[in-house]
Amino acid sequence: MIRKVIHLISLSIPIVYYFLPKSTMLIFLIPLTVSFFFVDIARYYHRSVEEWFYKFFGFLLRKRESDKKRKTLNGATYVLISALICVIIFPKIITITSFSILIISDITSALIGRRFGKHRFIAKSLEGSSAFFVSALVVIAVIPKIDYQLNEYLIGAVAAFIGTVSEALPPHIDDNFSVPISVGASLWLLYWIFLPALNIYKFG
Repeated sequence: MIRKVIHLISLSIPIVYYFLPKSTMLIFLIPLTVSFFFVDIARYYHRSVEEWFYKFFGFLLRKRESDKKRKTLNGATYVLISALICVIIFPKIITITSFSILIISDITSALIGRRFGKHRFIAKSLEGSSAFFVSALVVIAVIPKIDYQLNEYLIGAVAAFIGTVSEALPPHIDDNFSVPISVGASLWLLYWIFLPALNIYKFG
């Protein structure tokens, strides 16, 4: 539950980005991401960093995030890395949409999946994945649009489904990374194919 509360705080990333220019957002994100990344790596190689890290953050880690053989990054670091990549690569409205889906739908999926999940869907539960998809549709419905055309909502629904599948895949790639990247890439491609006349850089 504490992980989900912290995850919810990450919703501040798309909210803040809506009001800030890309350059200013990168000033905050780059040093934050680099710091998290190096501390996350250092905990596997430096005893003092390891002791400090696990003293304060160890209780938040999943088992696979503390595997010294695989040396995987933790979820928070993946969130920041994916946020940085999305801000650098995607138009602002696509980054805001894909990251809002990650935060809101991932939390919804976890809560419903753990409570009601009984049927398998790829590597997750059908109930949890259904909750992810429905909540992602809600995000698509309320998030700002470029021109509020019907097709914008339809391609958003397709991207929401792609995000749902991405979230349900086995965790070889952390879903904090795979979901926003897959949703953002699919949105960008679908805008380019079906709504080429729209200025997807309207918001920056």
